[in-house]
Amino acid sequence: MRKQLIQLIAGSLVLWALVAYPAHRFGVEVGLLYSAVAAALCLVPAAVTLSWSGWASKQSPEQQLLAVLVGTGVRMTVVLGIALALYSLVPLFGRSSFWFWVLVFYLFTLGLDTVLVVARYPAGEGAVKE
Repeated sequence: MRKQLIQLIAGSLVLWALVAYPAHRFGVEVGLLYSAVAAALCLVPAAVTLSWSGWASKQSPEQQLLAVLVGTGVRMTVVLGIALALYSLVPLFGRSSFWFWVLVFYLFTLGLDTVLVVARYPAGEGAVKE
């Protein structure tokens, strides 16, 4: 599980490093800030839910299902709630381009998290045997 957490963090940092220059170059002064805040905003809940699913993978199937369903809801609520609060309450984040960066990093961390969780289970494990 620790290896997967490191992969999630490293993958998010690599994506941010790849988009940092274009974000700064084409996003005026705040492009770099928006991308960094969006990366952190999406990475923290993704790391928490990945850790939770790692713990749940050693538990009952009901706990595993609960971790997947509730984890998705918690992540979405936290990211969207904090992003909306920043957008509404902090004038610097009151641009639609902030939402672009939140969407990019949310989808990336969600996809990477899904790949890491699925890779945890070997092919054929849990398959119905005839």
